[in-house]
Amino acid sequence: MSGVEPIEKTRVVTRDGDRQFEREDALAVEEPLEIRIRPAHRGAARSFVTTMRTPGNDEELVAGLLFAEGVLASRADLLGLERPVDPRIEPELRANVMIATLTPDAEKRGQKLERGTVMGSACGVCGKTSIENVIPPDVAPLASDLRIRPDLLFALPGKLREAQSVFSTTGGLHAAGLFDAGGRLRALREDIGRHNATDKLVGRFLLRDELPLVDSVLMVSGRAGFEIVQKAYSAGIPVVASVSAPSSLAVELADACGLTLVGFLRERRYNVYANPARILAV
Repeated sequence: MSGVEPIEKTRVVTRDGDRQFEREDALAVEEPLEIRIRPAHRGAARSFVTTMRTPGNDEELVAGLLFAEGVLASRADLLGLERPVDPRIEPELRANVMIATLTPDAEKRGQKLERGTVMGSACGVCGKTSIENVIPPDVAPLASDLRIRPDLLFALPGKLREAQSVFSTTGGLHAAGLFDAGGRLRALREDIGRHNATDKLVGRFLLRDELPLVDSVLMVSGRAGFEIVQKAYSAGIPVVASVSAPSSLAVELADACGLTLVGFLRERRYNVYANPARILAV
């Protein structure tokens, strides 16, 4: 866990009709996290990317992001995750840096993809280095026998909201929740960015060497952009549901890779934008 708290307090001036007053408010923290990669022989670490995130579950975020970017092909490629130990480095900086030690093959892939730039908390497609990486021509369809009923989908937004601890305090975070075939919540992660929340969630299962997640449903707050579908596909998740709209590129990718994409899931309604066969009619 990061040493930086995910919530901070501030004073605000509130207007409520004819009344104006000061009060304390809670904000979701947004801090930079620099991800450095290091070869297996533990040579010098190089900066891979800096991403804006809400502190917490940083190890999972790094693992999930490197997996989604194609640096890690499996759990075995990640040999270690740690923060800088040099006492000359300020504690606040150490809390916002993670160093990933990689196998030689993963380190070579990291060199090719290395950007050294800053990804904003809303960044998605900018996480890929070329458009060819967005929808590869040889993408293989997901193999999953999962079938779910509409009532299972209808229950997911409420379950997601109930489990959002930081959102309930700040109202400022997105969430990604993984549910099993019976609609039970397996894990949930929150972050100021949708893609970060998904990276944290996928990273949790990657670090436990539990991928692919072929019998699971991913539920996300906000819209379902391309990056959410891409991360779900990489993790083997066959169904992605969102309370809002998907993007055109998300639908194109979902269709190409055999992933079931559900949007506008709210108030016992939804649209299925790709591969509807996994959702039963009754």
